[in-house]
Amino acid sequence: MNLTNLQLFLSAAVIAGTPLLFATLGEIITEKAGNLNLGIEGMMLMGAVVGFITAYNQGNPILALIAAFLAGAFGSLIYAFLTVSLRVNHEVSGLALTTFGTGFAGFLGQAYVGKVVPGNVRQAFGNIKIPLLGDIPFIGEILFNKDPMVYLSYIVVIIIGIYLYRTRKGLNLKAIGENPAAADAAGINISLYKYVNILIGGALCGLGGAYLSLIYVPAWQESVVAGRGWIAVALVIFVTWNPYKAIAGAYLFGGLDILGFRLQKFQLNIPQYFLDMLPYAATIIILVIASVKRSKKNLPPQSMGIPYFRENR
Repeated sequence: MNLTNLQLFLSAAVIAGTPLLFATLGEIITEKAGNLNLGIEGMMLMGAVVGFITAYNQGNPILALIAAFLAGAFGSLIYAFLTVSLRVNHEVSGLALTTFGTGFAGFLGQAYVGKVVPGNVRQAFGNIKIPLLGDIPFIGEILFNKDPMVYLSYIVVIIIGIYLYRTRKGLNLKAIGENPAAADAAGINISLYKYVNILIGGALCGLGGAYLSLIYVPAWQESVVAGRGWIAVALVIFVTWNPYKAIAGAYLFGGLDILGFRLQKFQLNIPQYFLDMLPYAATIIILVIASVKRSKKNLPPQSMGIPYFRENR
């Protein structure tokens, strides 16, 4: 693989990894609040179908993104109500949300199967080269000659990083994830923090789904998310709940996702099904390694997945 082919591959990996990055960031925020949401796949599907339908009928890219953002937030609101207010099991609630999101997308999207995003919307999401940064040899084309949603993902990473590591509210959020009883005793509104951050997490998952149906494909098909929500769950563990590391993790899995397509030109005698399996096999390997090689630094929030009962404080 020469330098040009490598640059093209890495550039495509950034595009393929962007929906994973949005979903991973959303789950990091959710899990930092102590909630394990396995409904990422469902929320991405909800964002994908609502964003596509809005773009197709309204022809407005901004409105489509807002609709996808709200659709993801709506899905996470269902989950938040079940797990925070009703204190239902987190894993079961997340799986139910995935089932709901799949049915939701299938029902709303059945009339749009095979339809494509309007030309003006595709044009609005076309590549924009950032002055100076886009002229950096090799890296400029990979990172700074991309569509607006890729740049938005960079901004979201920075905002979440500052929020978690440089603000009092981020410190409160981490306290809730580690020890909600102590945080409650300190006067932190547990339910409010959980609701707000779970909704933000779901909204980011919705944007990840919209990226797939509006930019990456761009057309509607029921399998548009194709298991990426489950990969995002493993990515959170892989990047140790760090939003900055999520960039590298998402692009790595994005590269695995497109590896089969890129290798076709070399006419290698590798079964296509094997190449398609790589991202999911890597997900399993990550989970195995994480369970075997545990350190205090890489552990999840201590209260993650455990419903909080104030009466037991």
